Amino acid sequence: MGLILFASLSWRARPKLAIGNDGLVVRGWVSTQVLTRDEIKLIRITEFRRLARKVRLLEVDTADDRLLVFSRWDLGADPLEVLDVLADAGYAGAGPERR
Repeated sequence: MGLILFASLSWRARPKLAIGNDGLVVRGWVSTQVLTRDEIKLIRITEFRRLARKVRLLEVDTADDRLLVFSRWDLGADPLEVLDVLADAGYAGAGPERR
């Protein structure tokens, strides 16, 4: 029963980020919010080593000082590919900046 519950919640949780007509759609466990272009300050990739492999995260910094962090699991794709799509869509701050 626990495995079925986990699978259904995981299916509902992904992907958490999409491009909508009004802006970026961020879906959570319960609610969905839309970030307009004016609400986004910066979109970047952060990468670090963990257990001898490279882990990439997509970070979205908002105007109200919130930091939204998405992993490959959250996005359903490689964060670098998602960043490229966001940059092609014209979102401010999207670019190849890395730390």
